[in-house]
Amino acid sequence: MNFFGLQKQRNRQPEPSSNEQLPKTSLQLKLNTDIKAVAQVLSWVEQFLDPLPIPLGVLHQCKLAVIEGFTNAVRHAHKNLPLETPIEIEIMVFNEHLEVKILDWGEPFDIQAKLKEELHQKSLY
Repeated sequence: MNFFGLQKQRNRQPEPSSNEQLPKTSLQLKLNTDIKAVAQVLSWVEQFLDPLPIPLGVLHQCKLAVIEGFTNAVRHAHKNLPLETPIEIEIMVFNEHLEVKILDWGEPFDIQAKLKEELHQKSLY
C-alpha cells in the first residue's frame, strides 16, 4: 500500500521511493510504567502521525496498536516491576508501511512454546 498514493488529498508532497523513510518520521518516547500515561501516548502518536498522508483507517489502527502495546507492557511485562521501569515506543513511517516498536523490561515471552502448549491442549479434546 502506498500511503502517498491513497492520501494525496490530505497532504500534497512529492512521492518518495518505495521503502524510503520519510523525512522526520521517526520518533521515540520513553515513559514510566504507569497506565495513566495512556493519554500521553495517544497525544504523542496523534501529534506525530496525524499530519502525515496516511489513510485514516491505517492511522486509527496504528493508534490502537500503540495503545494496546503500551497497556500490555504495563499490565503484563511490567506487572511486578517498579514504576520507574521505562517503556520505550518508536514509530517509523515509510512510504508503504509503518513500523512500531515497543520495548519493555519484562520477562521474555516464548511464543513458539505457548503455541505448542495451546495446540497440545486442544488436541487432547
